[in-house]
Amino acid sequence: MGNGYRKDGKNVYFEARKKAAMYNDTLSSREGAARLLGISAATLTDYERGITKVVPVENVVQMAELYRCPELENGYCKHECPIGRNRPIATEVPRLEGTALRLIKELNADKLQELKESVVDIAADGKISADERDGLREVVQQLKNIQYAISEVVLLTEKELGGKV
Repeated sequence: MGNGYRKDGKNVYFEARKKAAMYNDTLSSREGAARLLGISAATLTDYERGITKVVPVENVVQMAELYRCPELENGYCKHECPIGRNRPIATEVPRLEGTALRLIKELNADKLQELKESVVDIAADGKISADERDGLREVVQQLKNIQYAISEVVLLTEKELGGKV
């Protein structure tokens, strides 16, 4: 699996704690952060240096909440969890303008109508025939695009509002 998953060569747990230290001085030291997380400073050091191969999910959730960094959870699901690797999950907090435009693009009324018609055509006889398989793949890809755009909006909202929505 992972190695304290990294982004741009930097350990995300370390980077998230350092950013969080800007609003909470206790997080400027590993000892202070570890105390708030209920783990040892040595354990947090292992997470931040990538020594721990897979950080326990409950600790990732705690760090995400304490550091106000919901992208830690999504990143964990996308990079550490074998189930989440192939899911359309946003792992970085996007800019609002880009997110809004992508969502509007994906939820375009004409595009959604075509998608609905494709689903009806494929499902009408209750079977997926050989000649419908490519159409079904296209439908699923469009749905994944919508799902990813929604994931970005949720992540951005959690970051801005400081918690789960």
